Amino acid sequence: MKNKFPAVLLTLHLLALGALTSTFLLIDHNDKVINIVLISAVAFIFACIVYTIIYSRNAMRRISKMNQHLESSAAEFMNSLPAPVAVIDDNKKFVWYNQIFAEKIGLGQDVYGHDFEGFVKIDLESLIANGSALCPLNGCIYNVTTEKFTKKDMSFLVLYFHDDTSYYSIKKNMDESHPNVVVITIDNYDDIMQNAKESEKAQTSVETEKLIENFMSTTNGFIKKTSANTFFAVLENRHLKEVIDGKFKLLDAARNIKIAGKYPLTFSIGVGQGASSLSESEKIARQCLDMALGRGGDQAVVKTESGYRFFGGVSKGVEKRSRSKTRIIANALQDLIMSSERVFIMGHRFGDLDSVGAACGLAGAVSIFGKEAYIAVDRTKNLASNLIDTIDAETDCGLFITPAEAESMIGVNDILIIVDTHNRDYVESRVLYEKAHSVVVVDHHRKTVNFIDDAVIFHHEPYASSASEMVTEIIQYFNYNSDEKIASCHADALLAGIMLDTKNFVMRTGVRTFEAAAFLKKLGADTVAVKLLFSNSIDSYRRKTQIVASAKIHNHCAIAAADFESDDIRLVAPQAADELLSITDVDASFVIYRTANTINISARSLGALNVQIIMEQLGGGGHQTMAATQLENVEIADAVKALIYAIDDCRKNSSES
Repeated sequence: MKNKFPAVLLTLHLLALGALTSTFLLIDHNDKVINIVLISAVAFIFACIVYTIIYSRNAMRRISKMNQHLESSAAEFMNSLPAPVAVIDDNKKFVWYNQIFAEKIGLGQDVYGHDFEGFVKIDLESLIANGSALCPLNGCIYNVTTEKFTKKDMSFLVLYFHDDTSYYSIKKNMDESHPNVVVITIDNYDDIMQNAKESEKAQTSVETEKLIENFMSTTNGFIKKTSANTFFAVLENRHLKEVIDGKFKLLDAARNIKIAGKYPLTFSIGVGQGASSLSESEKIARQCLDMALGRGGDQAVVKTESGYRFFGGVSKGVEKRSRSKTRIIANALQDLIMSSERVFIMGHRFGDLDSVGAACGLAGAVSIFGKEAYIAVDRTKNLASNLIDTIDAETDCGLFITPAEAESMIGVNDILIIVDTHNRDYVESRVLYEKAHSVVVVDHHRKTVNFIDDAVIFHHEPYASSASEMVTEIIQYFNYNSDEKIASCHADALLAGIMLDTKNFVMRTGVRTFEAAAFLKKLGADTVAVKLLFSNSIDSYRRKTQIVASAKIHNHCAIAAADFESDDIRLVAPQAADELLSITDVDASFVIYRTANTINISARSLGALNVQIIMEQLGGGGHQTMAATQLENVEIADAVKALIYAIDDCRKNSSES
């Protein structure tokens, strides 16, 4: 049937052509015959033309019917799709939608002519650019895809709604049931238990285990006790989120348990969240636990994509009475020094008496071993210039060198000892640290996120009062070949560092602090000479009193902003912060001052308020009673506002816990 009509037309056209040809061939014959043939040919051609026109019209009708049938079939197909489909025009108005769209998304409403973005909450520009987008709607989650087509002068956008609710429900359930390892340890368990009676130990153990069991009873996880002071727990994400949102109330409950009625119990918790396997989760949990212990304990640490989150940390660090760790560190450090050619020592930028004093004490001990020792300091940016000048005058051995000189001198067989900081961003010379093949860290500050993680020896003791105290204990365990001892000027330097960070044995002072000071006194430390290292000029004293006079009290905190710049502002500002603590009803003090384009905040506390947490909110850190931060490219007024907000937030969180 398909070829019937075209064949007939072809035959008729050939006959018509033959008739015309015969007419021309007979042009010289009988006129009557010619006329008859010519008339017949013309009639025949006319009949062919009429037949052709009639056939063409029938073909067009047939094609039109087929197109209508196809359009009707396509519309029926689109309307019967099991997924919602809608069409919108250039004005983002609905021009068509299928039955399931009206039922599931329209909920029976007639949305024809309605605005798409007003009805479906989705960014259409983003959807077109990306090709697809997720859209939660009427309790379902749809993956919306698009297809654009143009008809005549109009363009339309077809939207397909794929129901992925079941997939995301399964995914959510999988995510919420993902297991995480949590490590809980009792801080300083051996130290606080050594003098307790057996009955008190048993009672503490029962109360602790009961507390942890009650904590786990609200979850479907499990916990196992692996040692006298360590517990391993496995929690699903859904329950761990509740614990994190509750800010680890277990920490507050633990403090209510008191050993022998006077020593509060504290926990350190490491959380292995976000791992793909249990082994990785345990590794992350141990890292977080190390971070919690490095910050003084009594806190929980959760690792996130952007760093760490800290909870708790309101208790003071408990001093460790045992020196076994110090003895082991001293023996390892001595072996490392003896196997090296030279020893380079540096502290943090804008070094103070503790940083320089600890470096001097180590240098004095290294010289007894017959090794060359150098201290890298920037004299133009140092707060202990008096001490440096004193050591230079009494030793005359070229102990202090510039960071640039140390960078050019250090070799493969040399070691670098970093004191009074463990943050790679705060060292005196980042280049010197990166060039060193063997690095040793001796620090007492609470652990920060960007700590040096490639040290051969990492001696970190947040319970110590100062780096100078830690160095003093280390040199006591060095095995010297003779009775030679470090010079008295080096002992003065160590004592000056201890006195600076303890505020003349008032803050963060423990039994081991006085024992270290007594040892330095035996080495010939002169307290009068040390006191002279803290002396200021009359102009510096005036600037300090000017800062104190400008202070204002907010929420039991003294806030002072220095509206002037001076060469000794870095020295005067911390002294002013210490002075403000003597004001009645002041829990903490903050001094804000400018250096170049940087706003500095020096924070001090007597222990009632943790200034470390406040400074960490502003990008800094430090100790519970002494911390600082720096803000780039801001005005002093903005810094004051940010500080007040951080203080109020810390107070609010403390009251909630």
